[in-house]
Amino acid sequence: MYELLYDAWLKEKKNREVQKLPENFYVKIAEYMRKLRKEGRMLDEKSVKAKVLRRKTKNIEAMVKELLWLRWEKIVRKALEDRKIPENVLTLEEQRWSQRLVSLFEDFESFCDKVLMGKMEKPLREQPSMMVLRFLEDVPAIVGADMRTYGPFKAEDVATLPFENARILIRRGVAVKIELDYTT
Repeated sequence: MYELLYDAWLKEKKNREVQKLPENFYVKIAEYMRKLRKEGRMLDEKSVKAKVLRRKTKNIEAMVKELLWLRWEKIVRKALEDRKIPENVLTLEEQRWSQRLVSLFEDFESFCDKVLMGKMEKPLREQPSMMVLRFLEDVPAIVGADMRTYGPFKAEDVATLPFENARILIRRGVAVKIELDYTT
């Protein structure tokens, strides 16, 4: 497992683009860390083997942290450059971060535009958390701001989605808000 981690870390350091990781990479690393810690608890703290294991564990922790930060920085840089990273390169966890990051940047750009145009919406804390939409075209499944999966949707489907996601879909022209009348 150490070799797998080292190879991934080295590739990430040497390349400007995000590198593909083996399947379930983070799960495997977490299991490896769990085994190292368990092994360390079973050794006499003063033994040479325990000291070597502690040093090895610290080195692995440093490598994992640097690998995670390198990948995070690349994901953020790509989002800032409005460039997409191929999804097959990112792990599932990283895909969620990337989607949320892109959504955050889109919200920020929209906010800037509204300020500059003199058009402000109600503050976010007063906005509803969910919105009902009617889809104008087919849309694949998405991960919502609440980390739940929504869809896939067909044209004319009606669904309730987190406000942040609904706003993006409306802005892209693939859905429209349905106004609900509770007075009848």
